[in-house]
Amino acid sequence: KILYEDANILAIDKPSGITSFDVIRILRKKIGVWKMGHAGTLDPMASGLLLIGVESGTKALATLLKLSKTYEAEICFGILTDTGDITGKILEEKIVTAIDRPLLKNVLEGMVGTLQLKVPAYSAIKQGGEALYKKARRGEVVDTPIRPMTIDSLEFKDMFTKDWKLRVSVIFSVSSGSYIRSIAEELGRRLSVPATLS
Repeated sequence: KILYEDANILAIDKPSGITSFDVIRILRKKIGVWKMGHAGTLDPMASGLLLIGVESGTKALATLLKLSKTYEAEICFGILTDTGDITGKILEEKIVTAIDRPLLKNVLEGMVGTLQLKVPAYSAIKQGGEALYKKARRGEVVDTPIRPMTIDSLEFKDMFTKDWKLRVSVIFSVSSGSYIRSIAEELGRRLSVPATLS
Protein backbone atom coordinates (compact mmCIF):
# COMPACT_ATOMS: atom_id res chain seq x y z
CA LYS A 1 0.00 0.00 0.00
CA ILE A 2 1.42 3.40 -1.03
CA LEU A 3 0.97 5.87 1.84
CA TYR A 4 2.69 8.87 0.26
CA GLU A 5 4.29 9.83 -3.05
CA ASP A 6 6.36 12.94 -3.77
CA ALA A 7 9.59 13.81 -5.61
CA ASN A 8 10.19 10.18 -6.58
CA ILE A 9 9.98 8.97 -2.97
CA LEU A 10 7.32 6.43 -2.06
CA ALA A 11 6.27 5.72 1.50
CA ILE A 12 5.12 2.11 1.56
CA ASP A 13 3.19 0.29 4.29
CA LYS A 14 5.07 -3.03 4.10
CA PRO A 15 3.04 -6.01 5.29
CA SER A 16 4.51 -8.82 7.35
CA GLY A 17 5.67 -11.86 5.39
CA ILE A 18 7.61 -10.27 2.55
CA THR A 19 11.13 -8.86 2.30
CA SER A 20 11.96 -5.23 1.62
CA PHE A 21 13.28 -6.25 -1.80
CA ASP A 22 10.02 -8.10 -2.51
CA VAL A 23 8.36 -4.67 -2.23
CA ILE A 24 10.69 -3.36 -4.96
CA ARG A 25 9.94 -6.39 -7.18
CA ILE A 26 6.19 -5.75 -6.80
CA LEU A 27 6.56 -2.01 -7.49
CA ARG A 28 8.73 -2.60 -10.56
CA LYS A 29 5.94 -4.70 -12.08
CA LYS A 30 3.22 -2.31 -10.95
CA ILE A 31 4.72 0.99 -12.15
CA GLY A 32 7.12 -0.28 -14.82
CA VAL A 33 10.26 1.42 -13.49
CA TRP A 34 13.48 -0.54 -12.87
CA LYS A 35 15.66 1.98 -10.99
CA MET A 36 14.58 1.73 -7.33
CA GLY A 37 16.07 1.29 -3.90
CA HIS A 38 14.94 1.33 -0.29
CA ALA A 39 16.18 3.29 2.71
CA GLY A 40 16.96 0.62 5.27
CA THR A 41 15.63 -2.91 5.49
CA LEU A 42 12.62 -4.17 7.40
CA ASP A 43 12.78 -7.83 8.42
CA PRO A 44 10.30 -10.08 6.56
CA MET A 45 8.22 -10.56 9.73
CA ALA A 46 8.11 -6.79 10.38
CA SER A 47 5.38 -4.53 9.06
CA GLY A 48 5.58 -0.78 8.73
CA LEU A 49 7.02 2.18 6.86
CA LEU A 50 9.50 1.47 4.07
CA LEU A 51 10.86 4.42 2.08
CA ILE A 52 11.49 3.72 -1.62
CA GLY A 53 13.48 5.94 -3.96
CA VAL A 54 12.37 5.79 -7.61
CA GLU A 55 14.73 6.90 -10.40
CA SER A 56 16.19 10.28 -9.31
CA GLY A 57 14.75 9.64 -5.83
CA THR A 58 17.43 6.99 -5.26
CA LYS A 59 19.92 9.83 -4.70
CA ALA A 60 18.03 10.83 -1.54
CA LEU A 61 18.30 7.33 -0.03
CA ALA A 62 21.70 7.93 1.59
CA THR A 63 20.21 10.81 3.60
CA LEU A 64 17.03 8.90 4.43
CA LEU A 65 19.08 5.94 5.68
CA LYS A 66 20.51 8.12 8.45
CA LEU A 67 17.11 9.00 9.93
CA SER A 68 16.15 7.73 13.39
CA LYS A 69 13.43 5.12 13.53
CA THR A 70 10.66 4.04 15.89
CA TYR A 71 9.59 0.42 16.33
CA GLU A 72 6.88 -1.22 18.40
CA ALA A 73 8.38 -4.55 19.39
CA GLU A 74 7.07 -7.64 21.10
CA ILE A 75 9.83 -9.56 22.89
CA CYS A 76 9.35 -13.17 23.93
CA PHE A 77 11.18 -14.41 27.04
CA GLY A 78 12.37 -18.00 27.40
CA ILE A 79 13.63 -18.54 23.84
CA LEU A 80 16.89 -17.68 22.07
CA THR A 81 17.09 -18.31 18.30
CA ASP A 82 19.78 -18.22 15.63
CA THR A 83 18.00 -15.40 13.78
CA GLY A 84 17.17 -13.24 16.81
CA ASP A 85 13.45 -13.59 16.13
CA ILE A 86 10.72 -16.18 16.56
CA THR A 87 11.16 -17.49 12.99
CA GLY A 88 14.60 -18.95 13.73
CA LYS A 89 15.94 -22.23 15.02
CA ILE A 90 15.73 -22.43 18.82
CA LEU A 91 19.19 -22.43 20.42
CA GLU A 92 18.08 -22.17 24.05
CA GLU A 93 14.76 -22.57 25.82
CA LYS A 94 13.86 -21.92 29.44
CA ILE A 95 10.57 -21.64 31.29
CA VAL A 96 10.04 -18.01 32.34
CA THR A 97 6.80 -17.60 34.24
CA ALA A 98 7.30 -14.11 35.67
CA ILE A 99 9.62 -11.11 35.70
CA ASP A 100 9.33 -8.44 38.36
CA ARG A 101 7.70 -5.46 36.63
CA PRO A 102 9.70 -2.75 38.45
CA LEU A 103 12.91 -4.69 37.67
CA LEU A 104 11.93 -4.95 33.99
CA LYS A 105 11.21 -1.21 33.78
CA ASN A 106 14.48 -0.42 35.53
CA VAL A 107 16.49 -2.64 33.16
CA LEU A 108 14.76 -1.11 30.14
CA GLU A 109 15.49 2.43 31.35
CA GLY A 110 19.13 1.42 31.83
CA MET A 111 19.34 0.54 28.14
CA VAL A 112 18.62 4.08 26.95
CA GLY A 113 21.80 5.43 25.39
CA THR A 114 24.42 3.91 23.12
CA LEU A 115 25.00 0.17 23.38
CA GLN A 116 27.74 -1.87 21.70
CA LEU A 117 25.85 -4.86 20.32
CA LYS A 118 26.47 -7.65 17.83
CA VAL A 119 24.70 -7.39 14.50
CA PRO A 120 22.45 -10.44 13.93
CA ALA A 121 23.97 -13.22 11.82
CA TYR A 122 20.83 -13.06 9.68
CA SER A 123 21.24 -9.47 8.48
CA ALA A 124 21.96 -7.66 5.23
CA ILE A 125 25.34 -6.38 6.53
CA LYS A 126 28.04 -7.38 4.05
CA GLN A 127 31.21 -9.20 4.97
CA GLY A 128 33.68 -9.99 2.21
CA GLY A 129 31.18 -8.57 -0.31
CA GLU A 130 28.38 -10.94 0.70
CA ALA A 131 25.37 -10.42 2.99
CA LEU A 132 25.74 -12.18 6.34
CA TYR A 133 22.34 -13.86 6.03
CA LYS A 134 23.49 -15.71 2.89
CA LYS A 135 26.47 -17.15 4.77
CA ALA A 136 24.31 -18.02 7.78
CA ARG A 137 21.76 -19.80 5.59
CA ARG A 138 24.55 -21.97 4.15
CA GLY A 139 25.42 -22.99 7.70
CA GLU A 140 28.68 -21.03 7.84
CA VAL A 141 29.80 -19.76 11.22
CA VAL A 142 29.49 -15.99 10.92
CA ASP A 143 31.68 -13.64 12.92
CA THR A 144 29.17 -10.84 13.34
CA PRO A 145 30.50 -7.31 13.83
CA ILE A 146 29.78 -5.22 16.92
CA ARG A 147 28.36 -1.79 16.24
CA PRO A 148 26.97 1.10 18.27
CA MET A 149 23.17 1.07 18.51
CA THR A 150 21.54 4.02 20.22
CA ILE A 151 18.19 3.88 22.00
CA ASP A 152 17.08 7.51 22.15
CA SER A 153 13.96 6.72 24.14
CA LEU A 154 11.61 3.85 24.90
CA GLU A 155 8.14 3.31 26.26
CA PHE A 156 7.18 0.17 28.17
CA LYS A 157 3.68 -0.79 26.99
CA ASP A 158 2.69 -4.09 28.57
CA MET A 159 3.78 -7.47 29.89
CA PHE A 160 1.55 -10.45 29.10
CA THR A 161 1.45 -14.18 28.37
CA LYS A 162 0.77 -15.41 24.85
CA ASP A 163 1.13 -18.99 23.59
CA TRP A 164 2.37 -19.99 27.06
CA LYS A 165 5.29 -17.54 26.81
CA LEU A 166 5.91 -14.36 28.80
CA ARG A 167 6.17 -11.35 26.50
CA VAL A 168 6.71 -7.64 26.74
CA SER A 169 5.65 -4.87 24.35
CA VAL A 170 7.97 -1.87 24.07
CA ILE A 171 8.21 1.13 21.73
CA PHE A 172 11.84 1.91 20.87
CA SER A 173 13.09 5.10 19.21
CA VAL A 174 16.54 4.25 17.87
CA SER A 175 19.37 5.49 15.71
CA SER A 176 19.90 4.35 12.18
CA GLY A 177 21.70 1.01 12.07
CA SER A 178 20.07 -0.33 15.22
CA TYR A 179 18.72 -3.88 15.19
CA ILE A 180 15.71 -4.48 17.41
CA ARG A 181 16.58 -8.20 17.39
CA SER A 182 19.95 -7.37 18.98
CA ILE A 183 18.26 -5.09 21.51
CA ALA A 184 15.73 -7.83 22.39
CA GLU A 185 18.54 -10.31 23.04
CA GLU A 186 20.40 -7.74 25.14
CA LEU A 187 17.29 -7.19 27.27
CA GLY A 188 17.22 -10.93 27.90
CA ARG A 189 20.91 -10.99 28.85
CA ARG A 190 20.36 -8.19 31.36
CA LEU A 191 17.45 -10.10 32.88
CA SER A 192 19.41 -13.41 32.77
CA VAL A 193 16.82 -15.09 30.53
CA PRO A 194 16.87 -16.02 26.84
CA ALA A 195 14.87 -13.57 24.70
CA THR A 196 13.93 -13.14 21.08
CA LEU A 197 11.84 -10.80 18.97
CA SER A 198 8.34 -12.10 18.37
